[in-house]
Amino acid sequence: MKKYVLKRVLTAVFTLLVILLVLFILMQLMPGSPFNDEKLNAEQRALLYAKYGLDQPVVLQFFRYVLNMLRGDFGVSYNISKNTPIAQLIAQRLPISIGIGGMAVAIGALVGLLLGLVAALNRDTIWDSLATVISVIGVSVPSYVFALALSFQFGFKLHWFPMLYSTKEALNASVLPSIALSMFTLASIARFTRSEMVEVLDSEYMLLAESKGLSGRALLFRHALRNALIPIITVLAPLIVDLMTGSLVVEKIFAIPGVGSLLVNAIQSNDYNVVISLSFIYSAMYIAIMLAVDILYGIIDPRIRLAKEGG
Repeated sequence: MKKYVLKRVLTAVFTLLVILLVLFILMQLMPGSPFNDEKLNAEQRALLYAKYGLDQPVVLQFFRYVLNMLRGDFGVSYNISKNTPIAQLIAQRLPISIGIGGMAVAIGALVGLLLGLVAALNRDTIWDSLATVISVIGVSVPSYVFALALSFQFGFKLHWFPMLYSTKEALNASVLPSIALSMFTLASIARFTRSEMVEVLDSEYMLLAESKGLSGRALLFRHALRNALIPIITVLAPLIVDLMTGSLVVEKIFAIPGVGSLLVNAIQSNDYNVVISLSFIYSAMYIAIMLAVDILYGIIDPRIRLAKEGG
């Protein structure tokens, strides 16, 4: 197991370094300049480039860029909040997006798994049809439509939850956006759980387990669900990063000061440092999630670990 984990970690670190190189190249190739103010003359722009080290040789800029980012130093904002450390800007917003996204992941995964199990265990019944309808609606309807409907019904009419995000009542204010964001994940997990469970329940090794006297919860959770979890985790992994980095439209509806709105503002104002920093954080989160999934594969099904170690 240690060899398997070490190999996955080394691969993740190498991938992260490649991403840093790509981000640096993209930053060099981006059109325009972060100092596009018409009031600045050529001499003033040259002074700004010298101040931020942008006039130095590209190779030197790259090594400084990599070392700083690996230390968690993302530089400063050029336009959005001039000379404010980007780490400070992100630290104010990322926990909010992660909190709401984490709640959305929990709701989507748990309810979706339960819905898929109910549908699989009650095939061709009203419960199966109901689960299918919910899944189709969850996949088809955009999250911002759910956000508007939830805000109107439970925020404006019933006053159960705040319509706008507030740090003073962060938990209550996170419920509606989390539910809106979770619907696609819920529907996707429900569909995959149902299809995988149906396939597993009809497999020969399940019949063998039943013939050995296993039944009830032991048969369902120890054999059926465990074998169905791998494809479900594969589907869930990329959705986790999407949810935790926020949805711009949902953030706008509920006035959430998350990283989604920060990214859009940075793109509009040519604040390349912020854009690249957020892209790096997104990539690091995605790699971390996929690394965790890779390790979970080895725990859930040792055959995968042994096959990869052998390869």
